[in-house]
Amino acid sequence: MAKAKYLLVGSTAAYSGKSAAILGMTHQLQEKGVVVAYSKPLGTDGSDSLDGGEEDVRFIAGALGLPPNRVKSPLLSLDESTMTQHLEQDGVTDYSPALPAHFQGIEGELVLLEGPGTLADGSSFGLSVEQMAQGIDASILLVARFHSLLLADELLAAKLLFGDRLIGVAINDIPPEHQESVKTVLKPFLERQGIPVLGLLPRNNLLHSVSVRELTKQLNAKVLCRKDRLDLMVESLVIGAMNVNSALEYFRQGRNMAVVTGGDRAELQLAALETSTNCLILTGHTPPQSYILSRAEDLEIPILSVDLDTLTTVEIADRAFGTVRLQEPIKVECIQELVSEHFDVDRLLAQLGMNPVASAS
Repeated sequence: MAKAKYLLVGSTAAYSGKSAAILGMTHQLQEKGVVVAYSKPLGTDGSDSLDGGEEDVRFIAGALGLPPNRVKSPLLSLDESTMTQHLEQDGVTDYSPALPAHFQGIEGELVLLEGPGTLADGSSFGLSVEQMAQGIDASILLVARFHSLLLADELLAAKLLFGDRLIGVAINDIPPEHQESVKTVLKPFLERQGIPVLGLLPRNNLLHSVSVRELTKQLNAKVLCRKDRLDLMVESLVIGAMNVNSALEYFRQGRNMAVVTGGDRAELQLAALETSTNCLILTGHTPPQSYILSRAEDLEIPILSVDLDTLTTVEIADRAFGTVRLQEPIKVECIQELVSEHFDVDRLLAQLGMNPVASAS
């Protein structure tokens, strides 16, 4: 097998969707007969989609069916204690020379490397995106979450930093109201500046959803009923604190909600159950009425009980929505479909100087 090529997938900001892009791209590459390997050289606590590098690597390797000889664990796991110790020693440790040896023995035509959360992360260890790319002569693909047309400046700055190593960008999570301007204004501008735009990925509500199981874990909640339905996906968080008539009108506007309300607010709980609610989260220490539990059982809606006040409950649950977590199989399928439709994998291969072999299937 010829010497492997390296593609480092980085991002301009944390939670931009690198893991999702890698999952989707690899699926497309595998279908074209490309032998892909994967690693995340710098494991970081809470980066992008998962907590920590080892778990990230295990999940992606499992989702893509990669054998052990095509997977490499992080060279360094970076967390608060690692950084504290590093700063106290007053030194800058350069791990980049160790990268070629670290990847010796990994098998694949194309090694996809997931970069740290931002372009700056890992700099004091020689493991920033730029430092890693130089250390192993990797090409760079940037994934950028759309926030406004000001994204152009961030990507131009990246082009100045990386030069010809930057072989393309994928703009992710584009809201419906901005899709036309991204397509007709931002993309042509970037292309004129020598920045190939390989993907324009529209926003998808499912990818921003959180499973009831994940909410249970984050809130350390007790499941009062329907433990068999914890895989239901929650797209929005709603606080039930108004009168029942206002609440019903409010709940009807939501979709696949988690409703947070007091354990003593039976009328609000019932109103929520009769709308598009996938989970009830009860605060306080009042157990729900038996008829509420019975109705939730019939409707197959889990009820969670937490030993927290409403404000703390909402803050914790809201953070879970702030990071796109990928463990649910339905999300993996969604990502693969999204990338298949909106990312030009053939152009990526051309940029890498690789000739795809059509899959026999």
